Amino acid sequence: MPHHWPEDTDFALLELDVIDRNCPVCGHMMYICDHRHRHFFTLDGPVHLVSKLNHCPDPCCPGHSKTKSPEIEPTIALPGWGIAWDVFCWIGHRRFSRHASIPQIRADLHDTFAIDLAVTGIANYIDRYQAMLAARQQDPETLRRLYHQTDSLILSIDGLQPEKGHETLYVVRELTAKRVWFAEALLSATADEVRRLIAQAKRWAEDLGKPVALWISDKQDAFVTGIAAEFPAVPHRYCDNHFLRDLAKPVLEADSHAKVQMRKKVRGLRGIEQSVLTHRRDATPVEPPPPPEPESAVTETLLSADLCPAEDDPAGDVVLDYCAAVRGILNNDQGGPLDPPGLRMADALDEVRQSIQRNLDVKKGGSRRSN
Repeated sequence: MPHHWPEDTDFALLELDVIDRNCPVCGHMMYICDHRHRHFFTLDGPVHLVSKLNHCPDPCCPGHSKTKSPEIEPTIALPGWGIAWDVFCWIGHRRFSRHASIPQIRADLHDTFAIDLAVTGIANYIDRYQAMLAARQQDPETLRRLYHQTDSLILSIDGLQPEKGHETLYVVRELTAKRVWFAEALLSATADEVRRLIAQAKRWAEDLGKPVALWISDKQDAFVTGIAAEFPAVPHRYCDNHFLRDLAKPVLEADSHAKVQMRKKVRGLRGIEQSVLTHRRDATPVEPPPPPEPESAVTETLLSADLCPAEDDPAGDVVLDYCAAVRGILNNDQGGPLDPPGLRMADALDEVRQSIQRNLDVKKGGSRRSN
């Protein structure tokens, strides 16, 4: 659907003519036969583009019935687009580099550049940008230049599942140049489907003329059989993350069991807090309601800074602080294989125990000195 331009839109006029005006068939000088008018957005504002179309003046020439467009026009905006290349690249950068959503991109275009595009139009441009980016990433000549000085390749394959129940996206990456080669979503991760991706990686490596020195994965059964079939002489190793995670499973299980045992021993926090609050409530004297005062006296009382503060309970405050600290320690499950939360919990509870013991020792020592 064409964009509706308001009547008061201020367009910048841009006229383009053919650079090479020699007829490619007969060599005669071509002449302007028509004009093509286009409107599109740029980051500098709306543009009215006038393209001067040329054709051969000789009616007997086969090129007479064909028109030639200005060569520079596709470098400004592709045919049928309502935006120029600068807006197109801006949208792609916001989407894939800053991970902005389509509504965010639309709002930024409107607020920053006064460009009003529909949501469906932005989605279509993003699809085209993604297709161009994929073609650029998989261009054989670009890959050959990139790997010109590389002696060998290190390949990895892994499956990424955005949400549970959705198909898994399998990604093949080359780790020497840190480049994603290709990715494909598979409905079923059967051995044959995975082997097809590994065979495609083999063809890419052969086209580059580079040997594969190593494969890295999480060693799923489909990966193991597929890599062994397509790369029989290439070593296949665990990635660091999966290796460490599998190695730490028994440690984390023992750590989780230790946390359960510690939580069983440290109980009764709520009861201690309630006893402190009950003691405070019982110790607060109940006073009869004051007699009514005139309005002016009440106002003076509320504005006075000499209000009587509530009775302090420093011992109760200390107990409540300790209870809050212990509760935070018990609820802290942060950590990983290299810093198990159970060990951190044990260290923190030991620090609390030592702190309480120090306070008790100070109190006992003070009592002996007073005696």
